Amino acid sequence: MDFSFTKDQELLRDMVREFVKRECPREYIRQIDERGEFPHDLWEKMSEAGLHGIAIPEEYGGSGGDIISQVIVAEELARSLAGLTWIWAATSCFGGKSIGVYGTEEQKRFFLPRIARGEIKISISVTEPGGGTDVLGALSTFAEEKDDHFIINGTKMFTTGADVADYLLLLARTNRDVRKRSEGTSVFIIDAKSPGIQVRPIKTLGLRAFHTCEVIYESVRVPRENLLGEKDKGWQQFVATLNNERVILAGISIGIAKSVLQEAIEHAKKRYAFGRPIGQYQAIQHYIANIALETEMAELLTYKAAWLQTQGKWAESGLESTMAKIAASEAAIRAADRGIQILGGYGYTMEYDMQRFWRDARIYAIGPISNEMGRNYIAQWLGLPRSY
Repeated sequence: MDFSFTKDQELLRDMVREFVKRECPREYIRQIDERGEFPHDLWEKMSEAGLHGIAIPEEYGGSGGDIISQVIVAEELARSLAGLTWIWAATSCFGGKSIGVYGTEEQKRFFLPRIARGEIKISISVTEPGGGTDVLGALSTFAEEKDDHFIINGTKMFTTGADVADYLLLLARTNRDVRKRSEGTSVFIIDAKSPGIQVRPIKTLGLRAFHTCEVIYESVRVPRENLLGEKDKGWQQFVATLNNERVILAGISIGIAKSVLQEAIEHAKKRYAFGRPIGQYQAIQHYIANIALETEMAELLTYKAAWLQTQGKWAESGLESTMAKIAASEAAIRAADRGIQILGGYGYTMEYDMQRFWRDARIYAIGPISNEMGRNYIAQWLGLPRSY
């Protein structure tokens, strides 16, 4: 087995690492977090660096990077940006992928070049107020078909970036007379400035500069040509993109954990207690060793999942992607928690990044799929009966 990057992958990693060092020092990201405002200047810097085109096919103006390339970018950005890495991933890796796979040629030619150039932002609008993990059970947003358009009514929660988005990628029910809950759903690309859309940002523990929002759709008119893919097959389309989402989230978590490890080691070497550096004490060494151990295991699992996708092994990659998401998110949370403990009182202050890493990592055990539900899926793959 070959665990090394190709030459092109190494060049990509080095380019993003240099971009982060030059444009995204931690002090700058900490200020963004404290202001709690979307960093339009950082978005433009990403555009100039070509980062928004990483996941977009070359024929539509991108660089055509595969899932391994996307994980590399996610990991390197997250070393400083932590959860703010989502401003890059949400539009290009999720919105762009959905349009790239299921869009008409006209939709691809309109949206994908604009995504690659950083001209538009897309927010994913799926979760309902009464939902969460049970997306389909709570799905009540309805799109009524009328002549050459649809009329959409409903409410979505946790639509991250909706307050700055140009377009919303919405999952709605289009047919209530179905045998299975997964049937009769459709995906729409909606102009975020359409009449009838109300957006309310929600204050959260982490990702303070990239707001998650409640979005109300009240008689929103959507042209038929904004239907993405096949009508009534929306959920099947969304499921096909979930592996990507989980693997990239795992990459972000790994970047967070690696940054925690670096800061913990540096602090353990220079911080003295009782006449010697605290890194000489066994308790601190074990904390740091466990961070390194769990991060390495999660990283191997993540890149295995990404590699399986590049090989077209979708069944295996589904299992591995879920495992990677769970392992990496929990590794990042534990790493940041241990990092706070290592830094002691300083770790609890807002002047250091440990608290930011913990706040941003904590959501990844909850969404976009809870780790509990992920474990349910793993058990099913192992042949056990469905538990939900």
